Amino acid sequence: MTMPDADGPLAEQLLRLTRRVHRIQKRHLQECGVGITPAQSRLLRTLAHYDAPPRMADLAERLEVVPRAVTTLVDALEESGKVRRVPDPTNRRVIRIELTDDGRSTLRELHRARRSAAEEILAPLTDEQRKVLGGLLDTLVDGGTGGGC
Repeated sequence: MTMPDADGPLAEQLLRLTRRVHRIQKRHLQECGVGITPAQSRLLRTLAHYDAPPRMADLAERLEVVPRAVTTLVDALEESGKVRRVPDPTNRRVIRIELTDDGRSTLRELHRARRSAAEEILAPLTDEQRKVLGGLLDTLVDGGTGGGC
């Protein structure tokens, strides 16, 4: 006899919420007019966390994607003037990726769009519910690792 999946409905709710968050963020990105995809947004935000321009391999590792995916994202962002490829000062065979002024401006717009999307998503919650949700999310984000297929 098999046990029913008690967490199945909860897992489904989490997946639905994730999809909703993605849709709302995508809409807010479109409304702010920065003209980039959610994946490009993620790359820009990741790039901003480096003290010095990273290599594409560093970005791929941090984003947990294959290097080819980073190349495609960087190509599009470079074409739009938001990033540029620069030679490594100590090894001319290495190319690094840095934000341009337009890229930094776009990051500010992205931050506003993400805040606006978060406000929309959290609007139905009371202050107390937000506090509880924050604690629960901290537990899930900081929780144990492992599991998998």
